[in-house]
Amino acid sequence: MGYDNFRTETTQRTQQTTETAWEVAVLDGGPADGVRMRVADRPSVVQVTYPCELDGPAGGAHVDALYVYRRDLRVKAEPLRYGVDPASP
Repeated sequence: MGYDNFRTETTQRTQQTTETAWEVAVLDGGPADGVRMRVADRPSVVQVTYPCELDGPAGGAHVDALYVYRRDLRVKAEPLRYGVDPASP
């Protein structure tokens, strides 16, 4: 096997392992209840943010309300389900 063949095989193998599998997921509960989205690689947690209105100058800061949704591990097929975490900040 020459260098060029090795390089081609390595490139093909790398391309195969970096392809992203997108899946449909739905959020359950909380402020984003029913929102459908696509996720890659089945993340265990999804964050949802909503901008907050500021009453005065904030020096360029932005404030967002944060909600955490955790994947329901019992769901094995699409649509994946993410439930709101009641302990969200």
